[in-house]
Amino acid sequence: MARFMRLKVLNTMIETGMVPVFYDPSVEVAREVAAACMAGGCRLLEFTNRGDHAWEVFTELERYCAKELPEMILGVGSVVDPVTAGLYINCGANFVVGPVLNPDVAKACNRRKIPYSPGCGSASEISQAEELGCEIVKVFPGKEVGGPAFVKSVKAPCPWVSIMPTGGVESTEASLKAWFDAGVACVGMGSNLIRKELIKARDYRGIADNVRNTLELIRKIRGGA
Repeated sequence: MARFMRLKVLNTMIETGMVPVFYDPSVEVAREVAAACMAGGCRLLEFTNRGDHAWEVFTELERYCAKELPEMILGVGSVVDPVTAGLYINCGANFVVGPVLNPDVAKACNRRKIPYSPGCGSASEISQAEELGCEIVKVFPGKEVGGPAFVKSVKAPCPWVSIMPTGGVESTEASLKAWFDAGVACVGMGSNLIRKELIKARDYRGIADNVRNTLELIRKIRGGA
């Protein structure tokens, strides 16, 4: 069962402006990365459903967060079907993200009041996702579907749309400014934030610094610094 209410999760996404995206088959590494994100000031983490038995790693990570990082809001990504969504929801997922839009996943999440951010690549898909109750829609792959210009074009006739691009978002002021100036609600960031070389070197302080610096840039761009 999710530890955080749907509204709390969605508001935290918008207030924070960033959702770190990460996967590793090691429970130990996953715990360290979650702790690093928290140390850097981010209470959100999307653990992607990629490798074999990923749900088992997720389960242990959620147990760790509940005990050691009680303010961490842990969600799952790369979910494409309702069975997988249900599995992770039962393991404690507080939000579900997918690379594609699946109406059955939306229904499964809505039944349990879990936020669902499906991957959309057109105005029609975004509209369909909103009809299914999705508050924050993921644009994926962000760069390839048109980047910040796509977001700006969609929000012109539909200013109420809340978009989270993933793919093509870099932890630089130029990249972040382009996305937020276009009107995104928040951004999803994977290897550009939680870099593979830092994980390999077990440099969790470096990951925490990246998270902290990126959040500071987002606050500055939003006018909060």
